[in-house]
Amino acid sequence: MENLRDKLYNLSDEKYKKFQSTLCPNVDNIIGVRIPKLREIAKEIAKENPIEFLEKYNCELYEEKMIYGLVIGYMKAGFEERVKYIDKFVPMIDNWGICDCCCATYKFTKKNLEEMFGYLQKYINSQDEFEVRFAVIMLMDYYITDEYIDKVFKIYDNINLDKYYVKMAIAWAISVAFVKYEEKTREFLKNNSLDKFTFNKALQKIIESNVVNKETKDEMRRMKMK
Repeated sequence: MENLRDKLYNLSDEKYKKFQSTLCPNVDNIIGVRIPKLREIAKEIAKENPIEFLEKYNCELYEEKMIYGLVIGYMKAGFEERVKYIDKFVPMIDNWGICDCCCATYKFTKKNLEEMFGYLQKYINSQDEFEVRFAVIMLMDYYITDEYIDKVFKIYDNINLDKYYVKMAIAWAISVAFVKYEEKTREFLKNNSLDKFTFNKALQKIIESNVVNKETKDEMRRMKMK
């Protein structure tokens, strides 16, 4: 723990820092360590002494926040203990990169679907941009399933927070749902309360998909709000 920041600076890459900074505008604490290295470090911490790290480490850098979130996903712990630290982690999220990467790592959710679904409600109802995005991406990653798809659509339809990264997350999630549940998603697209920006972005992401055929893409183009 004492040497983590020094280790990160030694691993930093100026060219990658510039690249990552373009992906996460307005984030000024990136030093440029690649994700595979951050995952490697997080796994080491998760194996050795994750609780001490999660309790005591003061995260300042983008990369430190990423590691903090990843450790929660990699450590061995019960659901209640994990969400205790997710409660500490989510308020740290200030960009889509940390949010989305850590959500994808929370595969323990698959064994705790009901509990996590209930837990996410407080973030769905938040007024903070990245707390809501966290919930939207978690739902996208783990709940576009037979059991939950209708509930997920209802949640997305009722989110009214006028924030860019929330709207983009919902649009992305709808495009993912379209690939898995095309007919259900078509019905949702025909009957929803989404604002024009989110609706059109969802259609755009479906159009950009490599697994959607030309005929369907043309249909999506015709559906765009003017």
